[in-house]
Amino acid sequence: MFDIRGLFAGEKQLAGLDIGSSSIKLAEIQDTSRGRILGRFSQIPLAKGVIVDGTIMEPEALTAAIKELYKQSGCQRRKIVTSVSGHAVIVKKVTLNRMGEAELFELIHDEVEKYLPFEDAAMVDFDCQILGDHPYNASQMEVLLVAAKKEIIEDYTKSIEAAGLIPVIIDVDSFALETLYEENYDFEEDDVAILVNIGASITNLNAVKGGRSIFTRDFTLGGNAVTQAIADRLGLSFKEAETTKIDGLGDDEQSRKLFRDGLIVYTDPICSEIERSVDYFRSTFGVEIVRQILLSGGGAMIPGMAASLGQRLGIDTEIINPFKKITCNRAILDAETAVRIGPLAAVGVGLALRRLGDK
Repeated sequence: MFDIRGLFAGEKQLAGLDIGSSSIKLAEIQDTSRGRILGRFSQIPLAKGVIVDGTIMEPEALTAAIKELYKQSGCQRRKIVTSVSGHAVIVKKVTLNRMGEAELFELIHDEVEKYLPFEDAAMVDFDCQILGDHPYNASQMEVLLVAAKKEIIEDYTKSIEAAGLIPVIIDVDSFALETLYEENYDFEEDDVAILVNIGASITNLNAVKGGRSIFTRDFTLGGNAVTQAIADRLGLSFKEAETTKIDGLGDDEQSRKLFRDGLIVYTDPICSEIERSVDYFRSTFGVEIVRQILLSGGGAMIPGMAASLGQRLGIDTEIINPFKKITCNRAILDAETAVRIGPLAAVGVGLALRRLGDK
């Protein structure tokens, strides 16, 4: 069931269902003779506490929200791909002696505790992908391992199935962004980019080289922390602070400037954690040049976030564009709306790009 690059065969086109802690989104991509087109995109808010740190706390509420989302969208595709992140999933790169895929799966299954923090393979769903030969040892290969506790995957599966849908691929948020990046951006084999998804409660970081993941990290800090800091500082309700976070305190330039200056303080914990992650990646992997950082998620929409991170890191930083090479059906999204919601749609669009049997 757990699949990071599609090991199934059969019907190709799926709907992407992005289940976040503050909202859920549905995206549908159509393959046409004119290229790929966004056929549907819908989103609805999710009540606080339904999902906490990637774990479903109120499955019935999630099922009801998924049903409402499907009703609103008019989507007819019942087979879907969704994703997990945060504490729900573990991603690890390891070096092993060269072997075939069948032998690799058997090795990981028999010695799971040696490579992953689990004592029993029966406790987890895992997948692995051979990345290629080790750059300094021809007898070894690099392998990407992904694992999640079966109970967590089963919780997602049951909630989705209860809504009348068929989950055929469980992906990972970071890899959904990687799929999106591969589809929309041009890059060379040695180009390194860092994809950062700032969600409501979890931030995902995926460093890709030549379009392929070489380092991932999730941490439980996101846009909600900024909202709460604003609420505490200004004496606002959480809902009021959420609106203020994006729109600012007022329409005059002085109010906007004061709030932008304040945002530097409010966003510092997230920016600092991203900076530490990037520094660790660069020192560990010996990467001198990072071509760009692409931000997605609701946190990417915080005014000045991209500029602040870019200045701190000294790396070109911008908000990701899920529709750089994907055409939007204007009946679904006009150009202005597509730009505005792009960061929020990124994971869902990445999921919708997945096809059964792809690698």
